[in-house]
Amino acid sequence: MTSEGTNADAGTARAAVVRRLREGMARSVLSFPLTSFRDDGSLDPDGYRAYVAQRLAAAPGALFPACGTGEFFSLDEDEYRQVVTIAVEESGGRVPVVAGTGYGWAQALRFARVAEEAGADALLVMPHYLTAAPQEGLVAQVERIAAGTRLPLVAYQRGQVSYTAESVRRLARVPGVIGLKDGHGDLDRLQRMVLAVPEDFLFFNGAATAEVQARAYAAVGVPAYSSAVHAFAPEIANAFLAALHAGDLGTVDKLLRDFYVPLVELRDRVPGYAVSLVKAAARLRGCPVGPVRAPLTDPSAADLGALKTLLATGLDLVGASL
Repeated sequence: MTSEGTNADAGTARAAVVRRLREGMARSVLSFPLTSFRDDGSLDPDGYRAYVAQRLAAAPGALFPACGTGEFFSLDEDEYRQVVTIAVEESGGRVPVVAGTGYGWAQALRFARVAEEAGADALLVMPHYLTAAPQEGLVAQVERIAAGTRLPLVAYQRGQVSYTAESVRRLARVPGVIGLKDGHGDLDRLQRMVLAVPEDFLFFNGAATAEVQARAYAAVGVPAYSSAVHAFAPEIANAFLAALHAGDLGTVDKLLRDFYVPLVELRDRVPGYAVSLVKAAARLRGCPVGPVRAPLTDPSAADLGALKTLLATGLDLVGASL
């Protein structure tokens, strides 16, 4: 096959992924499943398979295994392969599977190759490790990853990675880069980014508890979001989205006031609770996810008690129970 034919095929495949992601993002929240570990810290593939099946039964718009909520940075390559493979097998093509990758570009490509072999549809490029970098380097990092994988990429800005509108314009011109997940919440900058790129470039809200800022993001043209709450209480996550789509601001405000904002306040007590509190809530629901791995720590007994009370309140608001 000629290079022109190969490029055309790659473009067609990317367009199909973009279409499926756009449809999923319009329909439902994006799910970032937790990774199941046993009490000794080893990977629990059977528990993870059961947990992923539970997430899929709650009808997310897409599945993002082995990302931040899935403790990507604590997985070795073999564990990563198992996690992504199980997510692909369980999804069975029903929703797009976007696997996490990260570290420096050379290591990111090692994980990208594993994700390709496992059948993932795309990759989420998480912030690189530790080092601050200029815009030129941030763009070059994604360019190197895009050049080394056939999978389309969604860039993720959070922590030390913060793009300018011009950098996002450059990324949107890179073959294979299809979107941006934003974890900063700088809506002025995000608005400039949305206006700087073609309409088919994907954006979604990736704040730690995205529902709290969902209306603000939608106002600048980014209505889609990932939901950490979907990882343990899809009833609440889906009820919030339904109310938001219906313009039922009374229900939106009640869920924010009585559940989401108190959850954020509890989450902010301890570094790492954005993952370990979510995992603890999933265990309270009987999900087979196990503990977090170091350097994260599981919640204290007092915080776990507060979480259980808050979770019961949130579920009651939507007519569900522990």
